[in-house]
Amino acid sequence: MTDTIKTDNSYLRDKVELRIRHLPDGEVRVLDCYAGQGLIWAAVKELTGRDIKVLPVDHRADKNDFHLHGDNLEYLETLDLSKYNVIDLDAYGIPFEQIDCLARRKYSGVVFVTAIQTVMGQMPHGLLKRLGFTAEQLAKAPTLFGKRGWEYLLQYLASIGVKKISHRSHQRKHYLAMALAG
Repeated sequence: MTDTIKTDNSYLRDKVELRIRHLPDGEVRVLDCYAGQGLIWAAVKELTGRDIKVLPVDHRADKNDFHLHGDNLEYLETLDLSKYNVIDLDAYGIPFEQIDCLARRKYSGVVFVTAIQTVMGQMPHGLLKRLGFTAEQLAKAPTLFGKRGWEYLLQYLASIGVKKISHRSHQRKHYLAMALAG
């Protein structure tokens, strides 16, 4: 049996540079849905010198700073998202449900996503079902779809109206910046 090792902020430089290059003009208001210790946005603030307002969301028990504690999907479903022009989804795995929620709620703004294919490269079944795969197909060969995971992620993003992404990729780790237009 192998354990999955979660590495907080691997490729931190890529994550920070991607955010710096795709910050919106003017005031920046970030909803950081997987805030962790806040290293990414602290670095962005330091390197840009900009006044960036960050509202962190995390379910970790080891956080002592101010943050919204709990399930980020519940917050994405209920908060007034128009208050934020940046939403950060720096997740372990692929935050399909969070991206889907933003699309469904017609969020308009910049979205940063970390998409990591874990556990033998499996893709979220909800994403694959949106692309037309059946539950029967997914049950018969759940890892088969991971071979084209990046392609399927891009197809899904196109299906919700994303016209352009910028990304940095390392094997099955993809760091994306994209705009959702509501």
